[in-house]
Amino acid sequence: MNEPISAMPDSPAAEASPERLRITEIFLSLQGESRSVGWPTVFVRLTGCPLRCGYCDTTYAFQGGEWMLLDDILARTEAFNVKHVTVTGGEPLAQKACLPLLEKLCDAGYEVSLETSGALDVARVDPRVVKVMDLKTPGSGEVERNRYCNLEHLNPRDQIKFVLCDRADYDWAKEQLAKYELPHLCEVLFSPVQGQLAPRDLADWIVADRLPVRFQIQLHKYLWGDVAGR
Repeated sequence: MNEPISAMPDSPAAEASPERLRITEIFLSLQGESRSVGWPTVFVRLTGCPLRCGYCDTTYAFQGGEWMLLDDILARTEAFNVKHVTVTGGEPLAQKACLPLLEKLCDAGYEVSLETSGALDVARVDPRVVKVMDLKTPGSGEVERNRYCNLEHLNPRDQIKFVLCDRADYDWAKEQLAKYELPHLCEVLFSPVQGQLAPRDLADWIVADRLPVRFQIQLHKYLWGDVAGR
């Protein structure tokens, strides 16, 4: 039922099994980011990612994992008995069956969010899902992967996230705010890369510039550090 196999999510074996996903972990924690920060949340972490951001803290999700049927994922989620679910990765949209999983979770009555890099098409994501979509900065090393046409598919319930490495990233993010009028699309989040940009510096810049963005830090990192599954 949950048999591990050697194929990666984008392999022919994966394509032949659209109703299952390769899963790195499913766990209960507090949501550490976004508008739902602080809520007990089930995290469904999918395996695999086409990006290689320099600050990535989930490299363990690039490979491995186990194949699970969608109904088994829902059963594991239900066992935690909370209403918030976040589907994350890796890059969850790299596996095609992520879309039916999101739909099934919404049908089951969960408040569902999707953490995605924004490098893959979000047009077909169930509109009931809150999309928390990154725009990759120059400091990430993956700025060329940004798919700006995704902005057309965001609604006011969604969120755009910038993970900032330094002042240059901050200035670049300010330019994107103005160029694409991002605060008029949805809520915008600015986060510092832990260990690279001091949170207080970012907070001071935002206040000084009166930016219409939400400052956030990774709550789970301050509670538990870099512990997988938290």
